[in-house]
Amino acid sequence: MGATYLTPGGALPYCKGCSHGLVLRALGQALERLAVPPEDLAIVTDIGCVGLADAQFSTPHTIHTTHGRSTAFAAGMALADGTLAQGRLKPVVMIGDGGAMIGLGHLVNAALLNPNMTVLVHNNFLFGMTGGQNSAFTPEDFVTSTTPTGSTTPPLDLGQLLLASRAPFFARKLATDRDLAEVIARAIAHPGFAVVEILELCTAYATRWNPLTGAELKNLADRAGYELGILRAAARPTFADSQRRQALRAPRASEWGVIPGEFSAQLREPLGLVLAGTAGEHVQSAASLLARAAMRAGLQVTQKNDNPVTQGTGFSVSELILSAEEILFTGIEEPDTLLVVSEDGARELERNAVFTQVRPETLVLADLKVPLPDLPCQVLRYPFRSAAGAKLAGLAAIVAWLSLTSVLPLEALWATLEARFGTEAAATRAKLSPFLEAA
Repeated sequence: MGATYLTPGGALPYCKGCSHGLVLRALGQALERLAVPPEDLAIVTDIGCVGLADAQFSTPHTIHTTHGRSTAFAAGMALADGTLAQGRLKPVVMIGDGGAMIGLGHLVNAALLNPNMTVLVHNNFLFGMTGGQNSAFTPEDFVTSTTPTGSTTPPLDLGQLLLASRAPFFARKLATDRDLAEVIARAIAHPGFAVVEILELCTAYATRWNPLTGAELKNLADRAGYELGILRAAARPTFADSQRRQALRAPRASEWGVIPGEFSAQLREPLGLVLAGTAGEHVQSAASLLARAAMRAGLQVTQKNDNPVTQGTGFSVSELILSAEEILFTGIEEPDTLLVVSEDGARELERNAVFTQVRPETLVLADLKVPLPDLPCQVLRYPFRSAAGAKLAGLAAIVAWLSLTSVLPLEALWATLEARFGTEAAATRAKLSPFLEAA
C-alpha cells in the first residue's frame, strides 16, 4: 500500500467551489504517483487561504511561513539539503498570488539559483482572505473590492518573468484541467526549480463580482495574454550540481590564503585595539594585516570596521580583538589600545564617546598633529603621517605599538606583509623602520 499524503477524510477548509481544493487534491495525486517518501517531503505554505493547507497533510514536515517568504524558506531548505546532506529533500511551496507578489524577489532569485524545489502559485486574481482586493495578477477590467469598476492595469505575467530568470521548468494550468496532477508530478520530478502557476476561482469574491466560471477560466487567460501549458521543461544544473563542480575546481588551501600558525604570541588576556584614521588611507587594510599577523602568532581575532557611506572621505575606524581563547563577544566596551592617525579618526572616536571609555591603563598612540582631549592615561606621540605618509600611517602606528608592547612578534607582521605584497614588502618595511627606532 502506498504512502498517504493528505489526511484521510479531512474536510477542506475552503469556500464551496474554491479551486484551492482542486489543487490540493491534484498535489496529493501527484505525490502518490511519484511515491515520494513522506519523510523526504516538506510542504511549505504561505499566508492567506492557501496557508490553510497545512492541516490537510499527514506528512511529517509542514512549515507555515511569513507572508511572501515561503519560497525563501523552501529555497534555504533545498540549498542546505542539496549541498550539506543527501539531496533527498523535496520542498513543495503553496503560495497565493498575493504572497507571490510580496515575495517576487525570492521567486526570481530561486529561479536563478535553481535549488531542487517546486512552487505551486494559486492565482485567483485577487486577495481572497482579506476582502477581495486587487493584486498584481488582477486582469484588466476585473472587478475587485478596490477596483469596483474594473482594474485599469494589466496583470503581471509571472511566466515570462520567471522564464527570463532562467527557471528550468514553468507551467501554467487551469485548476479545472484534467491533467493538473500529471503536470504537478512532472514539476516535482523535474530536477531544479519548478513552478506551476494555477489559474483558479475565488468563489467568495471573484465569481460574485465577475462573470467567471470554471469554463470561463480559459477565456480569461486568453484575454490576459497568458500562454497555457508547459512553457519550459529544460535541463539545467541545479545549485547543488554547480557547487559540486566548483568543489572539484577549488584551489588548494594555500591559494585560498590559509594563514599558517608559525609564530607564538605571549598574550594572557583578550586585548581590544581601535585604529582610527581617514577613509581611503588604508586604515582597515592595516588593521587586517595586524589581524592576519596575530593569527600567524596563534591568536583568535575579530575585526569590525566602520566608515561613512561615502567610502573615500571622512573617517575610517577598525576595531580588533586579539585573544588566546575563543572570542564570544565582538564589541569593545573599554579599549586597551587606541591608535589615532588622523583628525577624522579622532573626531569619530569623540563623537562615539570612545575617549570616555579610556582607563588609566589604556595605551594611546597618536599622530603628532592630531588634537586629543585630556585623557587619564599614557599618550605617546609619533610623526605617523609626516614620516610614513598618509596611506601608511595606520600601519606605522601598528609597527610602533608592536615594537613597544611585544604583544606578538614583529616577524609575524613582516611575514604577513611579504605574503600580501610579495617583492614590494621590503620597500614598505623600509618606510616603517623609523617607528622601530622610535618605539
